[in-house]
Amino acid sequence: MTDIQYHCGFVAIVGRPNVGKSTLMNHLIGQKVSITSKKAQTTRHRVTGIHTENNAQFIFVDTPGFQTFHKGALNETLNKSVKDSLGNVDCVLFVLEAMRFTGADREVMALLPKRKPVILVVNKLDKAKDRDALQAFIAEVQAEFAFAGVEVVSAKHGQRLSELLEQVRPHLPESMPLYPEDMVTDKSERFLAAEIVREKLFRYLGEELPYEMNVEVEMFEMDGELRRIHIGVLVDKENQKPIVIGRGGEKLKKISTEARIDMEKLFDGKVFLQVWVKVKSGWADDVRFLREFGLD
Repeated sequence: MTDIQYHCGFVAIVGRPNVGKSTLMNHLIGQKVSITSKKAQTTRHRVTGIHTENNAQFIFVDTPGFQTFHKGALNETLNKSVKDSLGNVDCVLFVLEAMRFTGADREVMALLPKRKPVILVVNKLDKAKDRDALQAFIAEVQAEFAFAGVEVVSAKHGQRLSELLEQVRPHLPESMPLYPEDMVTDKSERFLAAEIVREKLFRYLGEELPYEMNVEVEMFEMDGELRRIHIGVLVDKENQKPIVIGRGGEKLKKISTEARIDMEKLFDGKVFLQVWVKVKSGWADDVRFLREFGLD
């Protein structure tokens, strides 16, 4: 890796909620490090994923989906995270859902940097059945911003991702890699454990899930080869606890079991996991709590 033509840099993945940003990053790096669900605003932290090739290292930053539906300190903090990410990268991927260009997409577009390369990524290729209609859709979007390139992909099915990487590479500075080639994220196992539990909460509670919900790792210890992990699920009100726990504790048990299985796959080792629910009223509107959970 002594070739001067080696490229390494940071790439922000931005877009409104639910356009497939996290799925895109997971497939680009070949491993799940960013959680996904059909519920908007799943990603709350800036998650870094690393993809290394013979001639380039791509450091992807998966941001929360910028949105205005929910108000309060939590949402303002998440939106600030999107804006901050755009100021510290070499290239931006602006992700849209094929054949859908909404007011929410335009709000994110208004944040795009004018002096950095922005590549338009049209995701969910399977939804674009008519090639002519797709080209007309792309032209409509291109008329509103000077993109450095365009790529149509299916993040879910891993289609045309190598072509996307080839478009990104020239925009990264010439540099030696910043991370070891076998490293896929800069996040700790403690952070990833919390994210896995939160993904299961989003996935199995669906629309019942309280928006003002988060998780905190209360213990993460190695006991020989065994990881002992205790995680608390934080809700805002007492009457939200039964929603997460379920009748006879069945929902929480399912969430815990599925999370443990995913952790064992990711960490390549046995995990003893305990998950419980507790109330911390007003946390989502208290900036101190947001700092405590790394969301400030």
